[in-house]
Amino acid sequence: MIPADVFSGEQTLFTSAMFCDVLSIRHMMSFFPPCEDHAEWSTWFNVDHPGGRGDYEQLDAIRYYYRDRVCERPVAIEARTTDWVPASSTGETVHADPVLGFWCTNSEQPAGHNCSNYAVRFLCPQGRRPGISWAPWSDWSDCSAQCGQAGVQVRSRSCNSHAQHWEQQCNGPAVEGRACKGPACPDCTMQCIMGRVNAECDACMCEDHLLLGSVRSAGGLPAPGAAILRGGRYPKLLTVTDHNGHFRIPGVCPDGNGTLTVRLQKHTPLTTVVPHSTERTSLYMVKHPEHKARRLGQTAAFCCKASGSLEVQHYQWFHNGSLLDQRQLNYDSTLVLRNLQMDQAGEYYCRASNEGGSIKSKAATLTVIGTDTPPCHPKPKPHLIRLPHDCYQNASESFYYDVGKCPEATCVGKRDNGIRCKDSVLYCCGIAMMEERQISCQGYQLPIMVAKECGCRKCVDTKAIVRGRAMAADNGEPLRFGHIFMNGVRVSRTGYKGTFSIPVPPDTQRLVLTFVDHMQKLVNTTKVLPFNQKGGAVYHEVKLLRKKEPVTLSASEASTLRLGEVEDQDPIAYLQIPPNSFYRENGEVYTGNVKASVTFLDPRDISTATAAQSDLNFIDEEGDMLPLRTYGMFSLDFRDENEGNPLNAGEVKVLLDSAQVKIPEHQDSMKLWSLNPETSLWEEEGDLHIEKKQRGKREERTFLIGNMEIRERRLFNLDVAENRRCYMKVRAFRSERFMPSEQVEGVVMTLINMEPTAGYSSNPRAWGRFDSVITGPNGACLPAFCDDQKVDAYSAYVLANMGGEELEAVASSPKFNPNTIGVPQPYLGKLNYKRTDHDDPRVKKTGFSINVAKPSPNVADEGNGPIYAFDNLKECEEAPFSSGHFRFYRVEGDRYDYNTVPFNEDDPMSWTEDYLSWWPKPMEYRACYMKVKINAPHEINVRSRNMGGTHPRTVGQLYGIRDTRSIRDMDKTTVSAVCVEFKCSGMLYDQDRVDRTLVKIMAQGSCKRDSVTPMLQEYLVNHLPLAVNNDTSEFTMLAPLDPLGHNYGIYTVTDQDPRTAKEIALGRCFDGTSDGASRVMKTDEGVALTFTCSDKEVTRQSVFQALQNVPGPSVVSAAGEGRPNRRQRGSAGALRSSRRRSVQNSPARRGRPAR
Repeated sequence: MIPADVFSGEQTLFTSAMFCDVLSIRHMMSFFPPCEDHAEWSTWFNVDHPGGRGDYEQLDAIRYYYRDRVCERPVAIEARTTDWVPASSTGETVHADPVLGFWCTNSEQPAGHNCSNYAVRFLCPQGRRPGISWAPWSDWSDCSAQCGQAGVQVRSRSCNSHAQHWEQQCNGPAVEGRACKGPACPDCTMQCIMGRVNAECDACMCEDHLLLGSVRSAGGLPAPGAAILRGGRYPKLLTVTDHNGHFRIPGVCPDGNGTLTVRLQKHTPLTTVVPHSTERTSLYMVKHPEHKARRLGQTAAFCCKASGSLEVQHYQWFHNGSLLDQRQLNYDSTLVLRNLQMDQAGEYYCRASNEGGSIKSKAATLTVIGTDTPPCHPKPKPHLIRLPHDCYQNASESFYYDVGKCPEATCVGKRDNGIRCKDSVLYCCGIAMMEERQISCQGYQLPIMVAKECGCRKCVDTKAIVRGRAMAADNGEPLRFGHIFMNGVRVSRTGYKGTFSIPVPPDTQRLVLTFVDHMQKLVNTTKVLPFNQKGGAVYHEVKLLRKKEPVTLSASEASTLRLGEVEDQDPIAYLQIPPNSFYRENGEVYTGNVKASVTFLDPRDISTATAAQSDLNFIDEEGDMLPLRTYGMFSLDFRDENEGNPLNAGEVKVLLDSAQVKIPEHQDSMKLWSLNPETSLWEEEGDLHIEKKQRGKREERTFLIGNMEIRERRLFNLDVAENRRCYMKVRAFRSERFMPSEQVEGVVMTLINMEPTAGYSSNPRAWGRFDSVITGPNGACLPAFCDDQKVDAYSAYVLANMGGEELEAVASSPKFNPNTIGVPQPYLGKLNYKRTDHDDPRVKKTGFSINVAKPSPNVADEGNGPIYAFDNLKECEEAPFSSGHFRFYRVEGDRYDYNTVPFNEDDPMSWTEDYLSWWPKPMEYRACYMKVKINAPHEINVRSRNMGGTHPRTVGQLYGIRDTRSIRDMDKTTVSAVCVEFKCSGMLYDQDRVDRTLVKIMAQGSCKRDSVTPMLQEYLVNHLPLAVNNDTSEFTMLAPLDPLGHNYGIYTVTDQDPRTAKEIALGRCFDGTSDGASRVMKTDEGVALTFTCSDKEVTRQSVFQALQNVPGPSVVSAAGEGRPNRRQRGSAGALRSSRRRSVQNSPARRGRPAR
């Protein structure tokens, strides 16, 4: 047997074991060796597909299926793909042997590429079946190609056998073809600015364009039967007008150079120039460079890719804002940096350009460290966590303990020598060694795992999710079963309550979703939804404008539509539609009645800001994404009256009342924009020019007038590009203690730019822009319009939302404390900070307003936040906690969580491999709750203590503690209930063995266990082992492995985000159902366990009194006021006390590496 030959690249795939000394190969099916008189080819065979390990066309398998159709000893083999591409032209690594067959393995191909689907044929010796032979080949057919093109010639032959199944007698193909070229094209010197030259070389053709027009006679009447000819030396008839005088010509280029001649009987011929029409040639970035970390002397590659209606002409790469030399580095869309040096560290981005403009990618950071430098700083940073209420620490005089934290950064890790756009394995700084300590508490030892050493390890796999609710902006009506599109493809639907949950595709930088109401009651809305790049779920409320009721217009008459929604005020603008402007999508002019629905988003109505589409950004000529300031958006829907089909319109005028533009310089820079639904970026439709119009008999008004054409885009905007920009630093916290370690990530911060009424900074006349940003470990920087000359030229209204919960801002009255607000005086006074309830305590406390005064470079107090100049974004993002910032905080609920292995649910990257991790598997978070009913005249604190139950590595060890306060029934004064979390049973992090968690439920005070729901008791008895329950003051169980449901009083939800899983499970527990949701506790529904407690007063300090009464070691101390008890989930409500309990802390230490 001859060993298999290996071929790749441009090598010829043709092997011969014997018989022929030299064989040659031709393209496609044509394959004739010099020794063709002695051998002939079989038919093509394809018995395998390239799934699994690859494509295997083995001779034994072919014989099994086709028996005698292959000779016993083939002398050669040929392979091609099923698309008729020779194997030698695929560039794939393949193997062939005429004795064994052909094979291609996926593992040998470049990364991300699999084998093609191949077919093979074999060369067999002639004469093995005497008396049977082929007739001679016919002549080659004529070449089918036109001039300058390629085609195929075909020839055939017949088999001399008279057998019924001749294909089993004659071996080889009956028909085959070969490539050919068409005749040479005549010399054509014509060149086209747009499109391509036609075959006659007398005109330019644009296949995607359609020319529409109409012809009128000298009296202004329609001119049917008029001939439309292409102008030139030899005019050519293109079409004839219809009975209304209209015509349509496909393929005519709108380049402003072509001419048309119109001929009508009894009229002089008329020659006109085809009008010039600009084609949208916008670019958008589809691939951005990624952050890299390398050592000195290594190699790094950055890649980007842009797309658009025109091909990208060139790419440019920048390092820290400076253009890199293309000739020196020889880059295109990929930049390769070899033998890295320290001065090459920094930010890299690319700029793609074509005739239509430019666009820049996001910046990627390259970190370069020395050959012997540790990839991560080994010493953990301080990180405080709150301990249980009975673990007060004398050493720190607080309930806080430093468990350490490793920095969030990309590190080098183990790299191969491959040059890739995306590293095959991502490495992050994380915990390399943990130390177990024992903390003395009241009557027990509390284990705690502390970070001892940081190191470089594989990043935790995470997935980003956006979820939320889509609803009508006017009344909150949910968008039921609406369609959600991404990149033009439907990816999901909203639920009955308008809810949605969508995973963010990997490498996404800007998530653009379009919400479509199939009932056509709400305007189709395109949103840019911020998400957490590190993973986890972010909640958004998407509000859609309700469509205006259509009015009936006559297509043959002029019409004027008002754009303005505020009562007792003049419209902001008008739409003027000339007669005969409507036409169907196929180009046919429409002459009937039109149902016109024009929905205008009026910025003078502050409540419409959250319903605005997109994020009001555009791309300038340099490729930078810049903000717009809106003066109104309008959505247009024109349909024919009878069939309801959409209509287009041309020659529409927009008239913007100049009196509505209060900033004088905006009148000169006002433009008309349309929304690109694919990129959610606004693109320029045209400028507006100033013109005076007569209104009524005496009044003369000045308007800004622009022209527009309504085709595939139906959303327009009257905007100006605003260059007075700043950034505002905002942070979110878990409570009013404002601890640096208690900052919350994943909070959606929204800023609405306001334009105050002249002389009244507290009375905004209109909103101009909105922005949303997700908080990270160091807060968020919100873009805002600002002014350095006039303090109140722009004001801003700021909100914070987390999972549908509105966070509270720091109070501005009756006490005005700069230390609590987070901004020092006198700058705070200049900004005029006011919480929403400043003037009326009945208003919600969930936002604040300020004057966005740009910091003065000559005032030292203004250079340290919270407002930063637009060029100082990096300074804002990296600002230390001591710098000025505004604050939001969660209303501290009546529950407390403690994990032995610390984990920040806002940051999935903080997960650590350990047998005692509360969440054993990232990206699969399982939340479990038990509903406990309390018969008592007062609310009771309930604790779940969770320990290893059946796993040998964790048995008897603490996973964590959950403390929760019951919520009183709204109708029964002596009944309350609580949903207490416990650790779910299941596999631990190594996915090797199940652990049934040992859960103890304890009610504080003089309480006795009354009953356990029968179904839960039966389940526990039938699923041994059974936990001992001798103590009637508590309940102990080995947590069920099954999810169970409300009949058992157990509520289990699994999700890719821990907060989402807990939120859904809590909603079901409150409701007492397995699929519902409620924010009001239903004390008699779906209960697992019942306690009865005595009515004597509890003398011991409650858990929440202790937690709320002892401030942590914060830079700023903030004492909040007491709140009344609330009955809703997530509300605060514990009484405060001045008592403290102190216990001596004597930690015992035991170190172990992080797994």
